[in-house]
Amino acid sequence: MQTSYIEWTCHGETSQAFNDADVGRRDMNDLNNTNEEVDEIQEILEDIHRGTFMNSTPNNSPDEECDNIIDKDETTIFDRLLKDAQRDLYPGSDLSMLSALVKLLHIKVLNRWTNKSFNMILEFIKSILPKGETLPSSYYESRKILSDLRLGCEKIHACKNDCSLFWKDYEDKEECPQCMESRWKVNDGKGKKIPHKILRYFPITSRLQWLFMSRKTAHEMRWHKENQIVDENLLRHPVDSKVWKDFDISFPWFAEDSRNVRLALASDGFNPFGNMSTSYSMWPVILIPYNLPPWNCMSSEFMFMTLLIPCPVAPGKEIDVYLKPLIEELNNLWVNGIITYDSVSKNTFQMHAALLWTINDFPAYGILSGHKVHGYKAFPICDSETSSQYLRNKMCYMGHRRFLPKEHKWRKSRKFNGKHEARVRPQVLSRDEILSEMESLKDLKFGKHPSCKKRKHNLHESTWIKKSVFFELPYWRSLTLRHNLDVIHIEKNICDNILGTLLNIEGKTKVTEKAHLDLQDMGIRHELHLQN
Repeated sequence: MQTSYIEWTCHGETSQAFNDADVGRRDMNDLNNTNEEVDEIQEILEDIHRGTFMNSTPNNSPDEECDNIIDKDETTIFDRLLKDAQRDLYPGSDLSMLSALVKLLHIKVLNRWTNKSFNMILEFIKSILPKGETLPSSYYESRKILSDLRLGCEKIHACKNDCSLFWKDYEDKEECPQCMESRWKVNDGKGKKIPHKILRYFPITSRLQWLFMSRKTAHEMRWHKENQIVDENLLRHPVDSKVWKDFDISFPWFAEDSRNVRLALASDGFNPFGNMSTSYSMWPVILIPYNLPPWNCMSSEFMFMTLLIPCPVAPGKEIDVYLKPLIEELNNLWVNGIITYDSVSKNTFQMHAALLWTINDFPAYGILSGHKVHGYKAFPICDSETSSQYLRNKMCYMGHRRFLPKEHKWRKSRKFNGKHEARVRPQVLSRDEILSEMESLKDLKFGKHPSCKKRKHNLHESTWIKKSVFFELPYWRSLTLRHNLDVIHIEKNICDNILGTLLNIEGKTKVTEKAHLDLQDMGIRHELHLQN
């Protein structure tokens, strides 16, 4: 952890929450506490084992016998894991094979080792360990051992044009049901068939259950209700927000049990190769549980990747195609819930989950929400009343003075666009008005097939490009705030523009020849026009 970290004591964090000077030292301490680690892994396995079987029937008491509901396959898996957790790494070792393997894989992830380098490390370690060592000999064998923890992913083939997924009813199809393109890459019938695209889907339900099965996190999943310091004048955690409170009022049955999970979704594109000259964009979709205290829900350990969307370019509005499996799971968690074992109360309960909002930058906002973020009507707040003007090779959004108080002196100034501003601030569309505008787009077909020609833009057409797949969630239309803009992006861009202009940094300053010509075209600020 950084030495500059400030403990969140006003948010409920105790002063003993983090004692290490930095993350590296904390990790080394964890690696050195071998005996504690062995006990910890066995404790985790026992929690998961107990939770798995107790989940089969609701409202179990801690002393209730459940031998009649235990699945033999589940017992075999648990026995195998427990045996690995109790088996010494080598005769006389204080470290178990499973504990050593977990640590090695953790180091592999932290340092981005390749599979080949991990195999070489395993081979070297096995050569220096005493006879009778039990370490697996390859990364493949290591993954097989940990596969019993069910940390894998579901691979779903996708159409090359992003039309649909080969999933559920289309799982056995050889061609896309919409564009009729082949599911497979052309290989002239030689070798194994290779799909054009593979969506990797990591189900969220079991991971949410594990948060309650573990004695270490089950307490913290109640923090937002039982440990939160209430102060109406401060915003320390999403529980203090108006969205959270409005949601509790709209769905009191959900708010009644503090163990029901509130989630946020974040997504953006990134280049996995780390080479900016290579044009490639992958889109991870992350879910964040907000039941946890702020120092945990902002930690990477509690940010769950649920989808990895494979697109050489940004998916655009077709992201809804890839979100379908997640939306279906979220719908099931809302409507039916899932029986979950709570290690604090020692019984089971019906866990439900709800998605409160998304977090993204402005381009991703358009992709997820379905609102236009380019062109003449790209400002979501003003919607169809957006004031815009096309300047030299760019679109400029005007009319900011509409948001000023009626008597503000800047409203009468002509320096902004040569006019007085008498208009009031635009009226924000209601939920019903938004859904009414989207109604004509509900049957929109997705896909980027080359034969699909782009329509010419019409200034009077809807400001929406699709009805977002999130509206399939029963509660989505009732949310006060559905999409949040990532403040980091906004702060960085504004800071770069201001500093670049004040310091006249080449390539970053806004005082350019084109800017002077724009003022000249608009007929304002004559003192800044270029002189012949």
